[in-house]
Amino acid sequence: MGKKLILNCDDFGQSPALNRAIMALLEEKKVSSATIMAVAPGFEEAAAWTARRNQPNVGLHLTMTSEFDALRWRSLTGDPSLHDESGYQYRTVKEFEQGADAKAAMKEIDAQYERARKAGITISHVDNHMGSLYGMETGRSLLPQTLWKVSRWKLPMRFFRHIYKEDPLLGSLSGIERPVARVVALADALGVPIPDYLLSHPFGIEEGETYDSFKQSMIAKLYHLPDGVCETYIHPGVEDPWMLANIPNYAKRVWEFKLPFDEDFGYALRDAGVELTNYRYVREHLKRPRLRSALRLVRQL
Repeated sequence: MGKKLILNCDDFGQSPALNRAIMALLEEKKVSSATIMAVAPGFEEAAAWTARRNQPNVGLHLTMTSEFDALRWRSLTGDPSLHDESGYQYRTVKEFEQGADAKAAMKEIDAQYERARKAGITISHVDNHMGSLYGMETGRSLLPQTLWKVSRWKLPMRFFRHIYKEDPLLGSLSGIERPVARVVALADALGVPIPDYLLSHPFGIEEGETYDSFKQSMIAKLYHLPDGVCETYIHPGVEDPWMLANIPNYAKRVWEFKLPFDEDFGYALRDAGVELTNYRYVREHLKRPRLRSALRLVRQL
């Protein structure tokens, strides 16, 4: 198989500044895909562009949290358990895990899927904003129910079959091997294709970090990718005075917009023998035979 990389733009539809960046990257084929937030203020603009261009590589960014003080959004269904005291979605994953009613969360997932579909988007895959459905804060995971829905939609989903030990986030977590194996088994049982690896990088600007050091760290990852299909994600945004003033670490989003256009990054992709791919490849080549034990696995998890 060799080394294949899915470079996904998260948070499509969050704001006009992110929309402009992601549209440009998709238009120039500098990234593999994007995932859209059906609840965010810029959704209609992003969805209309996607439908008008028949863009085939836009997935659904299931969104249960609204993390920024200056830019917030509500759920589509309006269930009180999905909102904090201000009436917006929870700021943190922990608050969501502690406060959300599971049935209400599943109804919200359905509503976000239907809004994207009715907007004319041919949804390519599914992932999750801030990992709110993974149970990483309190252990209360909604992945089994979510995978069941994704299987009904016949779509691939962001997860990972193997833990990449060099990853700064996942590789440092202890005791995740068993829960990961169970989720992978469930995905296989339900016939939900997933990539081989998921690679992360720090969301915010690290102490002393510059664009050049960030670029070099991303290039270094290309030369150490394992064989198989890896996904990593960026949150690109164009230069915007309001966003820079009000959104924490927005400068890094500008860096992430700049990176795929950078000739050094393009050269490194070729030199490292890394092929950009997308979720169509995951759907066609990484799907496992569906098992009859799926319902039993859902109940166990």
